[in-house]
Amino acid sequence: MADIRVPKLNNNDTEYLVVEWLVEDGKPVRAGDPVAVLETSKAADELEAAESGHLHHVAGLNTWIAPGAVLARITPEAVPAASADTQVAAGAVPAAAESSDTTSAPADVPATGAPVITDPARALMDALGVTVAQVTALGLPVIRRGDVERLAGAAGAPPAAGGHAGADGGDPGQARAGSPAPQAGERAGAEGADGAAGTHPLSRVQRAVARAVTTSHGTIPAAYTVVKFDVGPLLERTRGLSREVRRPVGLAELFVQAVAALHPAFPLFFASIDGDRARPAEAPRIGVTLDLGQGLYVPVVHDTGSLREIADTLMRYRLAATEGDFRERDLTGANIAVTLHTDADVILAIPFVFPGTVCALAITSPQPEVVLGEDGAVTTRTVANIGLAYDHRLINGRDAALFLAALRMELH
Repeated sequence: MADIRVPKLNNNDTEYLVVEWLVEDGKPVRAGDPVAVLETSKAADELEAAESGHLHHVAGLNTWIAPGAVLARITPEAVPAASADTQVAAGAVPAAAESSDTTSAPADVPATGAPVITDPARALMDALGVTVAQVTALGLPVIRRGDVERLAGAAGAPPAAGGHAGADGGDPGQARAGSPAPQAGERAGAEGADGAAGTHPLSRVQRAVARAVTTSHGTIPAAYTVVKFDVGPLLERTRGLSREVRRPVGLAELFVQAVAALHPAFPLFFASIDGDRARPAEAPRIGVTLDLGQGLYVPVVHDTGSLREIADTLMRYRLAATEGDFRERDLTGANIAVTLHTDADVILAIPFVFPGTVCALAITSPQPEVVLGEDGAVTTRTVANIGLAYDHRLINGRDAALFLAALRMELH
């Protein structure tokens, strides 16, 4: 018999939600088969069987389970399924039992054919008048807050206040943080208070961002340097490059490529800090901020060898960000961040340094600027303020200025 234990999926959470079993209790599995889906603060991950046999559920559906806890067991041949009393493993807490909101129906394992409805989804159903029959008709095994929002939107009902898709973790992604996930009382207050007057519950995505920001500001002494870039020539180049690689190419793609190219000359900008030592990265891995209305995500561009690869990756991530459809592997391993601020009126943005990294580059929207030409004639150019937030324990102002100067040269 072999145990399937929950791995540590990220540094941000101390527990994950079991949202779907992909193999029924007692059914045969082969080594490498995905058996269950767990949700973290922002992402969903499939866990696989390490060997072949018959799978037996240990953790219950819609329960919280800690890293290291037993999720399931694999035996050489089928054995009777565990009783309901033994379905919850050590470290797995029923999500319904954690909520102090007595108006929410319990989220136990449902009868055959009925979906699991998460507590936040039930709270929103109550607020919007959505019935169990309506959500059951969706045909989904697990009903999350985002599903209720989309159903209510299709019916013309307004979303509840603060209703980000993913408030129950259903729309995934990952902003990095080293602080623990909220405890039971915190979760009940954040996810079960949708109907409370005067409150604005934070989604799980936004709570992950909050933990990352809190950790960053509490542990990283950051400084900031900003330089004005003439980006007019870059914008002209993007048109030709888009035709050349047959992919959309914009400032984001060009900056990701240029930042990655600086890794050999500026290895400490891609490092992490371990006590009094810096640990340089073997290769550049660029985290890029995306917020398309479903929450802030920081997926990672691992393959920076060509502009086509970068454009492919960013296009895939933009599509994923519209639905929050990320996997944990998409959001893990960044060693520097590029933060995008595309609103036309944003002229300055100071990003926080993501825990585990030492730098974050901010790209603001291009702005027209009136200048005097060499002949004294008045002309215009297109500029953007490009800033670098950096961990002052490792990087000083002179280093930051040299990095930005090298970045300007790389882009020309």
